[in-house]
Amino acid sequence: MEQSQKNGFIMRSLNGIERVGNKLPHPVTLFFMFAAAVVVLSAIFSAIGVSVDDPLNEGEIIAVKNLLNSEGILYLFESAVINFTNFAPLGTVLVTMLGIGIAERSGLISASLRGLVTSVPRTLMTAALVFAGVMSSMAADAGYVVLTPLGAVLFAGLGRHPLAGLAAAFAGVSGGYSANLLLTSLDPLLGGMTRDAAALIDPLYAEGMNYAMNYYFMFASVFLITILGTWVTDKIVEPRLGTYKGAVQGEVNYLKPLDKRGLWGALIAFLITVVGIALLVIPSWGPLRAGENSIIDAPFLNTLVPVILIVFFIPGLVYGLITKEIKNDKDVANQLSDTMATMGSYIVLAFAAAQFVAYFNESNLGTVLAVRGAEFIDATGLTGIPLILIFVAVAFLIDLFIGSASAKWAIMAPVFIPMMMLSGYSPEFTQLVYRIADSTANIISPLMPYFAIVIAFAQKYDKKAGIGTLISTMLPYSIVFTIGWVLMMLIWMWTGLPIGPGTPIEYSPIP
Repeated sequence: MEQSQKNGFIMRSLNGIERVGNKLPHPVTLFFMFAAAVVVLSAIFSAIGVSVDDPLNEGEIIAVKNLLNSEGILYLFESAVINFTNFAPLGTVLVTMLGIGIAERSGLISASLRGLVTSVPRTLMTAALVFAGVMSSMAADAGYVVLTPLGAVLFAGLGRHPLAGLAAAFAGVSGGYSANLLLTSLDPLLGGMTRDAAALIDPLYAEGMNYAMNYYFMFASVFLITILGTWVTDKIVEPRLGTYKGAVQGEVNYLKPLDKRGLWGALIAFLITVVGIALLVIPSWGPLRAGENSIIDAPFLNTLVPVILIVFFIPGLVYGLITKEIKNDKDVANQLSDTMATMGSYIVLAFAAAQFVAYFNESNLGTVLAVRGAEFIDATGLTGIPLILIFVAVAFLIDLFIGSASAKWAIMAPVFIPMMMLSGYSPEFTQLVYRIADSTANIISPLMPYFAIVIAFAQKYDKKAGIGTLISTMLPYSIVFTIGWVLMMLIWMWTGLPIGPGTPIEYSPIP
């Protein structure tokens, strides 16, 4: 396929972003560099007496604290371990991944995705692919590795262009990464960072936040992304690709009878698990309800991490036992160990990020920067929709250079959460805006970890396919998803509906 668009302004810009991004250090190195920069800047700003008025306590001053004096250096050494172990996303991600790891390694998630897209009518194939991609954020690796090549094979088998099927699946997986009908490991991962950042301004407010803070909006987003992804595939992408004349590569791996029995067993186990958890939450005597409080005010929302673990672990275990992927307790232990082994890079990243976040907080640079930023925003007169759109644009551009959602949010949350709170927006809403920008930019970011893998899948059908091919194919999804998602967010703001259980859009300080 001709790649004339590479010569266009958009393609030249994206190729430039790729070159610059490839020259950036590894995210672990970046965080250590940021941490070192915070230490040096704390000494400089402390020496020149930088301070701001405390936004919550009238008459009090918040000054930058020097981390290079004797007291500061002692803090750097004494806090290293505590910073790491107290890093909010660390425990939540590792615990949830225990459950998701069993569901993935036993084959449950892969079988569920294959079963979904191979059992729908031809007319609904595009929608099924996009929907399955969105839902695959329960285990992102499965979406990229299973769905993108499967989408290409399915479309080719139906006489449609295989790259259109690949694009539909990829759009669902990447573009809908933040949307899901269920809570995923991303919710506590980002939520933990959001709570820490909110505590810079209002610790009492941060204590009352829950990990399901964006759930209502993200639940509705599943249907929005499915509809938009289907429309873009059928009306823009596939007509542009034209008729495929090459040979069909690969074959559909349909479910076997044993896989189907495993899925039925997993479904029954899932329903029993959900009923059991409901009995702990819904009745007033339930230990996770804690009396006559509403469910929103109950302890349940603060126990979502172990709930996610159980909801994935039990069906995954049942599926594995039925399909013989799990034969005994040793297999379970090995699968759990394998899952944790894959988290090694995340643990190293978490250590570096934890030091940066802790130094940022201890030095008061986060609070000072937030207050100064809020004052600047107030001076420019930017409020409401223009302010939110600028934040979307900034987050989108940063995503083109840093692929990891957690790495970006660890950098951005301590700055933008307090700033947006001082501008009247809740930290939960700021996180939601970030998730929109992150997901829509993932589709065209050459630095997204699985971008190269998707190109390799595409080259099975088009030997000339490269970065330009994939970006030009995926760009319509990114544009349409961004416009549609932002419009949905603005309508949501206009209606005043909560974006999650007990989660407002506007920020009101806790008295």
